[in-house]
Amino acid sequence: MPYRHTAAAEAGVRPLLRGRKGPTRPIRERAVCLAALLLGLAASAQAQSGAYSKINQYPIPTESAFPNGITAGPDAALWFTESQANQIGRIATTGAITEYTVPTPHSYPFDIAAGPDGALWFTELAGNQIGRITTTGVIAEYAVPTPNSYPKGITAGPDSALWFTEEEGPSIGRITTAGIITEYPLTGLTGYIQYITAGPDGALWITFLGNEHSFVLRMTTDGVITAYPVPVPIAYSPQEITAGPDGALWFADDDGAIWRITTEGGLTRYPVPLRPSGGGTGPITSGPDGALWFTVTCNPCAHDWVGRITTTGVITEFPAPTDGSLNGIATGPDGALWITREAFFPRSGSGIWRIPACGPGFSASFSGSTLTMNFNLGIDTPATFNILLYSSAGVSRPFSRAIPAVVPPQSFTMNWTLPDLGSVTVQPVLTAGPGGAICSQWTTVDTAQ
Repeated sequence: MPYRHTAAAEAGVRPLLRGRKGPTRPIRERAVCLAALLLGLAASAQAQSGAYSKINQYPIPTESAFPNGITAGPDAALWFTESQANQIGRIATTGAITEYTVPTPHSYPFDIAAGPDGALWFTELAGNQIGRITTTGVIAEYAVPTPNSYPKGITAGPDSALWFTEEEGPSIGRITTAGIITEYPLTGLTGYIQYITAGPDGALWITFLGNEHSFVLRMTTDGVITAYPVPVPIAYSPQEITAGPDGALWFADDDGAIWRITTEGGLTRYPVPLRPSGGGTGPITSGPDGALWFTVTCNPCAHDWVGRITTTGVITEFPAPTDGSLNGIATGPDGALWITREAFFPRSGSGIWRIPACGPGFSASFSGSTLTMNFNLGIDTPATFNILLYSSAGVSRPFSRAIPAVVPPQSFTMNWTLPDLGSVTVQPVLTAGPGGAICSQWTTVDTAQ
């Protein structure tokens, strides 16, 4: 397929190429085979804009487990809660799952975090307790002093203790690794506390659904609270919150948006393009590629999404295979994202997903004779960066380069001169290993002049 690079095209991607020089000539060999890996997308050169990510699925042995929180453990595995099954699960990066029963029946284990003592700590929403599980499966439970407080979110604090939210308190709890609990009531605020995370400023950051207003709360370890109002309708409360790689906090809301809040309280809102209908946005976590990753649950829809947002606000949404509830997300010790999922129909579809930390952050346009491609590319492992072109003339691969890990994501633009080829689908693809496509995006432009 005829094309011409401009100087800007090669300059934009050159920092990724480790000194390699010169554009690659069009390569038709293996291009169709590469594209065929992407779920048959090569069969439609007129495809609409979209994205793909390689998702591995691991079923949970217990049916209707309803997994919720997930976190990386100190033992190179992931640990997660099974709320409906009243169990704590462990999944190795190979996909092998072990389950441990929580001693208190019907305790509804909910959120989970790695503690400073080498154990995992979790909230029991219905049991009104905080649980501790060692990496060998030994469980201890500690009663929350306030009855029916519904402990929900939990995080490791900056003071070698665990901090948790009491949804119905409303209070913030602190538990030492010896099991001693202190509660901090939120005086002057009425509503429901949601989630909690440790911030880069040595404080705790909490999302709060008030009866009249929603807030993000900043709380010092001695209990001093600052409230920052979040301008969202009461029905669309702020949800999960995490510390980002940029020194700010990031959280999701039920209105289909991702928010950034600085440690001084400055708010920025980023609407998610494919918004949920009857579902929700979140949870959210900081990824190994220097971006933030989140889930989008849509009920009822044909599928859900896993989202990626760079610290500059570029959002990509990767379709998840089937509908369900995406309840937790965490970065694993293998540099991938791990997600807990409960299927809506049938309820026996509990599972853990693994998705690579990979995203081209791609958009394209065509004007005059110039194809402009914008990227916010990030990947936490070395890969091959390909660009495929689909038109009525066939499929070609005019660009292919080996690149190192790109952390944090890098923004650049490539400009190519194209003749009149009619409708052209442009598809950047990142591969690892022989033909191993791990993520891609594509969009269609009209090159008619």
